[in-house]
Amino acid sequence: MIEGRQTAAYDGELVVFLIGMRVNKLRAWRQWLPVSKAMGPMLRELMGDPDSGLLSFRTFPGLRSVTMIQYWESTEKLQAFANDAQRTHRPAWTEFYQLAYKSNAVGIWHETYVVPAGHTETIYGNMPLLGLGKVAGVVPVNSRGRTAAERLATK
Repeated sequence: MIEGRQTAAYDGELVVFLIGMRVNKLRAWRQWLPVSKAMGPMLRELMGDPDSGLLSFRTFPGLRSVTMIQYWESTEKLQAFANDAQRTHRPAWTEFYQLAYKSNAVGIWHETYVVPAGHTETIYGNMPLLGLGKVAGVVPVNSRGRTAAERLATK
């Protein structure tokens, strides 16, 4: 835990990628279990490659779903990973879509947001490193302004 009020030190362009899976039919585990198992190998591959562009991620499990927030350096690196047939994502994606038309037991979704440099504002009070603060560490909040409006205006 880092005491006091902090803000993320990261100030470059950022891609926020939200991705999730929802189990639509609990008893159809043969359809949704392979989908749920696909993310682990992808994350291990990405975190093992410092040039992949994945900066950090956090997972939020739910009762029938899971949501992940990922922070990427650029859309180019995110799309390069997604479309590379030699990496783990493309074969898993192809398999999902082949199975998706046979059953609606599981659903997937994603959203991508491109955040220009200087257009983020973060605050962490007595928290461990997480979110954007985990990407490049934190600095005292007042070093970037006393209010959220000031921190956004100074970037």
